Amino acid sequence: MSSPTLAAAQSISIPGNLTANLRSHLDVVTAAAEAGVTLLLFPELSLTGYEPTLAAALALEPADIRLLPLREACRAAGLTAVVGAPVQGPTGLQIGALILGADGSCRVHTKQYLHPGEAPPFVPGSGGELLELPGLKGALAICADSNQPAHAAAARARGADLYLVSAVIGATGYPADSAQLADHARRLGMAVLMANHGAPTGGYACVGRSAFWQADGHCLVAAPGDGPCLVVVRQQGDNWQGESLPLSIW
Repeated sequence: MSSPTLAAAQSISIPGNLTANLRSHLDVVTAAAEAGVTLLLFPELSLTGYEPTLAAALALEPADIRLLPLREACRAAGLTAVVGAPVQGPTGLQIGALILGADGSCRVHTKQYLHPGEAPPFVPGSGGELLELPGLKGALAICADSNQPAHAAAARARGADLYLVSAVIGATGYPADSAQLADHARRLGMAVLMANHGAPTGGYACVGRSAFWQADGHCLVAAPGDGPCLVVVRQQGDNWQGESLPLSIW
């Protein structure tokens, strides 16, 4: 069985411009495929930017034809991508992660814990299933989900050994949030991959610094700052190797 290669896409979203963001996501998928990535994680609401006032008009569903080129690109590359977008759930508008499978499929994961000020327009979601990877099981967390120790603990109890966090983190929040992710990893024995925006979005001056923490809480690799890049980690036996690769897409 081959070992997975994971990447956090530290992308830049143009506010409300789904067409442009889909195009840049395609370019990131191409770059990730060239690096041998099998799982590609984007930040929270990456396809639209973190724009709550625009979210209702930008909501997507798995069958949306606008997603077809991106879904086909993931299938052709043999990788799974997790992209962020608002979705219409059974109880209202939710913050979603669309899981674009290497088999061409698309399913939805929704944010369970909202930040103050996100409701309205958003309502809490119900999460989703674990991601099955070669030799690993991954659990998704969308930003504030990861601020709840119970969320990470529940993921571990379900059998996850990898915590995948799509985030919107600014300068004031990064020290505490990154420390908590390291604590999740150390306390639960579960590796953590976090993808943050590489530029301001929705009024947040995101600092980038997407990162990967090993199961002992040690930060193996992190982006040096903001700006577009891929944080790539490769599993080799019981060990991980990591690097930060610049992206010249934007």
